[in-house]
Amino acid sequence: MKSYTRICARIHLDAIEQNIEHLRGNLAEGVKMMVVVKADAYGHGAIQTTSLLSLKEYVWGFAVATLDEAIVLKRSGITKPILVLGCVFPEQRADAIENNIRMTVYEEDMAKEISDLAAALKRKAYIHIKIDTGMGRIGFPVNVQNAAQIEKICGLPGIIPEGMYTHFSKADEADKAYTEKQMGGFLWMKEELKRRQTVFSYYHCSNSAGIIEEKGTDQNLVRAGISTYGMYPSEEVCKDQVSLVPALELISHVAHVKWVEKGELISYGGTFETCRRTKIVTVPVGYGDGYPRSLSNKGYVLIRGKKAPIIGRVCMDQFMVDATDIEEVKFGDRVTLVGRDGDEVLPVEVLSELSGRFNYEFVCLMGKRIPREYIRRGEVLEQMDYFA
Repeated sequence: MKSYTRICARIHLDAIEQNIEHLRGNLAEGVKMMVVVKADAYGHGAIQTTSLLSLKEYVWGFAVATLDEAIVLKRSGITKPILVLGCVFPEQRADAIENNIRMTVYEEDMAKEISDLAAALKRKAYIHIKIDTGMGRIGFPVNVQNAAQIEKICGLPGIIPEGMYTHFSKADEADKAYTEKQMGGFLWMKEELKRRQTVFSYYHCSNSAGIIEEKGTDQNLVRAGISTYGMYPSEEVCKDQVSLVPALELISHVAHVKWVEKGELISYGGTFETCRRTKIVTVPVGYGDGYPRSLSNKGYVLIRGKKAPIIGRVCMDQFMVDATDIEEVKFGDRVTLVGRDGDEVLPVEVLSELSGRFNYEFVCLMGKRIPREYIRRGEVLEQMDYFA
């Protein structure tokens, strides 16, 4: 296998498996899991994640944001259900129907068009009805008129109304009042539809925060997203409820070491001036890889088990750190951008806070220049390199 020194994302599949098991342990008996793998599994690899977890009996299926993401998984051999959480546009719907990909429906006209297309194709279209309980995004608002529309939709020819769901907008906050309000709206709609003899096989509301803290919102299906990969949805979520292990390490190596005198300006704009004779290490990574420029003069890396602060602006392909207090640093030494080095741990959450982002954004924006290695039981099983 190829050896990566400039930069490499190491994805630990054992951690993903452990996380999903721990999340499952927080669910009521019989509740199934839908694993969210949009944005290439939050940068961790959708094909690899689905291949790993599709063998789990309690994993009902997977969720993505776009039809293209769903088609990629289908072509990789995934046979479990795949739900597109976002809009499937008219020109895409035939592909969805022919591949048994579940579509989210949130307008009556959309449902009618899908029904007509399914009839023309002599196929069935699986749909999940989206209820907007307070996110303000796609979905039927909670009212009697929309319940009547949904009742009509579920009676359309060629339509299999498989599921109904909503999305919590504040479940990752300590105050659960708004989440409880959203849940109340969903349950009202569920009961109103039952009164109309309109029922679904699956109801799902809980996202990662809901799984961890809101057991009463589980219904019979939940959606595990960021938590699958070992990250908590926010710092307000109680981490004692479910133990998660980060699946990602981001590693580089020292490209250059040199000493500069006091008073030297570092990087573009000269935003950092050395206040002493300084050992500068150049790291061959930059915002062209998705590493945040906003970490300029704020972030740090780990070298030889110690913190090395970023000095000056992060460039497109390189940045510099102060390694004056780290002995024996040399060309080729490991640089930990995310992960553990000795007793020091540098998690995504710390870099996200320092850069003004949040953990979801950080991992999703890791660029194509970063090769991935997939590790299972200590061995590299697969390498994914867009330039190989």
